Amino acid sequence: MFWYATASLTPAALLALACLVGGPFPLLGLLSITVLVFFLDKLSHRLPKSPAKGRGLSLTLAALHFPLLALGIWSLANGTHLSLLDKLLIYTGLGLYFGQVSNSNAHELIHASARLPRRAGAAIYVSLLHGHHVSAHLRVHHVHAATEADPNSARAGEGFWSYALRAVRGEFVAGLRAERGRRAMAQQRPGNLTHPYLAYVGGAALMLLSVLWLGGLKGLFIYIAIAAYAQLQLLLSDYVQHYGLRRQLSEGGKPEPVGPQHSWNAPKWYSSAMMLNAPLHSDHHMRPARAFPALELDEATMPTLPHSLPVMAVVALFPPLWRRVMDRRLARWQEPAPATIPAGG
Repeated sequence: MFWYATASLTPAALLALACLVGGPFPLLGLLSITVLVFFLDKLSHRLPKSPAKGRGLSLTLAALHFPLLALGIWSLANGTHLSLLDKLLIYTGLGLYFGQVSNSNAHELIHASARLPRRAGAAIYVSLLHGHHVSAHLRVHHVHAATEADPNSARAGEGFWSYALRAVRGEFVAGLRAERGRRAMAQQRPGNLTHPYLAYVGGAALMLLSVLWLGGLKGLFIYIAIAAYAQLQLLLSDYVQHYGLRRQLSEGGKPEPVGPQHSWNAPKWYSSAMMLNAPLHSDHHMRPARAFPALELDEATMPTLPHSLPVMAVVALFPPLWRRVMDRRLARWQEPAPATIPAGG
């Protein structure tokens, strides 16, 4: 667990120091989650599988997320000890950290069997104004990944920006529809106050009002900007990890089971450690309850990206470059779907 803790906690410590004292730390905080990760990834192919559960680190990261978010908003809104350049570096570093580390950790927590970590993961998403992702991920993405029914699975040839516009609305609606269906099928009709979307929307409203009260309009604007940047990282992650891959359909139109070939993987050791093995995505989809240190990769059966997940996310921002890098690789993995015969035809 040493490298997981080092890679995920070091940027948090440097960004906290950046907010508090400025000096060299705004630059060091940003470098620790960008340039340092890029070069350390060159030293080794991947981390060894570990039998450890990783729950202690996940809960530690969850506990640190909220004060770091509050500290970031305060320093950007009221930090007279910080220059404009310092604030730009801190904003970028925080957006990347919350989008890559906090998001990966929240993703790990919402898959836990125990209630406390699940709620901690949901609270992280709510604090980033993206609470509905919990329902969309668990009730839609893991059921319909690599099909047209999943708004977070990018289509072949679809640029990131077109995908993002579709996914932002699509996952909110799809998650809401899935929750309504699940509640309608319950043996005992749950009360309206237990609807998870009430917690997502109400929690977001409470966060916005709290920030407005404590930090005024300036603090509110900064908070929304940080949350939006973090959400962008989440969308990039989903786009990169599922681009173009599709499950084949049976004659009855039912998708084949999720297999190793339905997610892209990026087995670079340090970025994987920082993101709690989120880039080992195929194994996660096949075994969602498996703890992040135990995730595995078989490059013979699992599609592999040419670079780390953070690097591929940058490439995805430029759709022509992305297609030049990815479409030939996609063609090697995606077999044409068999023709289906219409019912009664």
